[in-house]
Amino acid sequence: MGEGRRGTLKSLIFFFLVLFLCCFHVNGHPNYKDALSKAILFFQGQRSGKLPPNQQLTWRSNSGLDDGSAAHVDLRGGYYDAGDNVKFNFPMAYTTTMLSWSTLEYGGRMGPELGNARAAIRWATDYLIKCATATPGKLYVGVGDPNADHKCWERPEDMDTVRSVYSVSAGNPGSDVAGETAAALAAASMVFRKVDPAYSKLLLKTSKKVMQFALQYRGAYSDSLGSAVCPFYCSYSGYKDELVWGAAWLLRATNEGSYFNLLKSLGGIDGTDIFSWDDKFAGASVLLSRRALLNKDNSYDQYKQQAEEFMCRILPNSPSSSTQYTKGGLMYKLSQSNLQYVTSITFLLSTYAKYMMSTSHTFMCGNTLVTPTTLRKLSKSQVDYILGENPMKMSYMVGYGPDFPKRIHHRGSSLPSLAKHPQNIRCDGGFQPFFYSPNPNPNILIGAIVGGPDQNDFYRDDRTDYSHSEPATYINAALVGPLAYLAGSY
Repeated sequence: MGEGRRGTLKSLIFFFLVLFLCCFHVNGHPNYKDALSKAILFFQGQRSGKLPPNQQLTWRSNSGLDDGSAAHVDLRGGYYDAGDNVKFNFPMAYTTTMLSWSTLEYGGRMGPELGNARAAIRWATDYLIKCATATPGKLYVGVGDPNADHKCWERPEDMDTVRSVYSVSAGNPGSDVAGETAAALAAASMVFRKVDPAYSKLLLKTSKKVMQFALQYRGAYSDSLGSAVCPFYCSYSGYKDELVWGAAWLLRATNEGSYFNLLKSLGGIDGTDIFSWDDKFAGASVLLSRRALLNKDNSYDQYKQQAEEFMCRILPNSPSSSTQYTKGGLMYKLSQSNLQYVTSITFLLSTYAKYMMSTSHTFMCGNTLVTPTTLRKLSKSQVDYILGENPMKMSYMVGYGPDFPKRIHHRGSSLPSLAKHPQNIRCDGGFQPFFYSPNPNPNILIGAIVGGPDQNDFYRDDRTDYSHSEPATYINAALVGPLAYLAGSY
């Protein structure tokens, strides 16, 4: 090879190496803007219903177009919760609340992703409105028999399992799923207040009605629906936290004193060291503490105190810490899908730090001083770990970084697309040769954050290991806020 051609080749290799590194690191930090974009794009891969012309993840196609027909209503749309083909409204509504909260707190830092975040929220809220208004006296809370679905490995586009429709009502209450739905609609109403006032009013009006239903007919949806939601998304923490959460969001959306009175009537917020689709107390305390810190309203001081007690249970150097960390520095709460707790708690760390910063507030955990920087450093360390700064040197966000999970537990991602394989794949047709295949998934579900590594910082990239390799909407939704904050900071 001539010197000129060899030099050109070296230049090209150097160029692509620089380009490659720039994609994932900016000034020594992970490329948070790229991660933010991908974290939001992920939701397109979870869409149910008729896909729009601007769908970017083109290996997905229309699905669930008859959803609701079993009850003679239109329940098309919404999201599949994780790697399956079921629409569970309880985690979907939480996902919507967290996407909305992320957008309310950090929308100014999202840049061109703000419109995409709104589109992700609206895909859920259009569906949740239908669920709340289709039949008077009923709230639809899910589509698809999870027990039948979990026996199959098929694309959402091919679903031949029964699309059962589940609802709660006066006789079969579901205060938890109704309270969370009210929270989601109230939070989203603020996201659309300036850009689509008519839609915002519809969201708020629907939220109030659903909250009234949650309060009037009290009971856990797990008791009403049994095996249709358990053990998948049982309401383990009861429904009081969702009533508090719904009231807190309606208070923020309306500023009506009746919601503060409702909060007082519901009693105190229970102490906890978790925040998730099931347990909302910590989220409610941070949300309500905003009024104590930003509005200097001492009638909310109890919530500020609760929020700070929560932070003291999370911080590793706090005398009251009840949170484990791996040797690599990852917060470790539970063995199944641990990253869902990491992303949700990281959101609260970021957001409470934001409220503290605006008022130069600090607090103590025993003799340890906690500043906004204390919380932000811990939050950033968790985001960085997820994006590849960990012992495995692996990103737990699919499609981000040079090494990421290739064999995720996700039907649509692991099966060939309709374009590549137009023939129908029936219920059990996907297990061989696809589910048990050692090959990487043919479709990259860009932005999906998986359940994550074990307590020893080890990740086995194995499709059959769903507790570590399955992505979920609620894992992603909670990380959008911290990513947007960091994207605007670095």
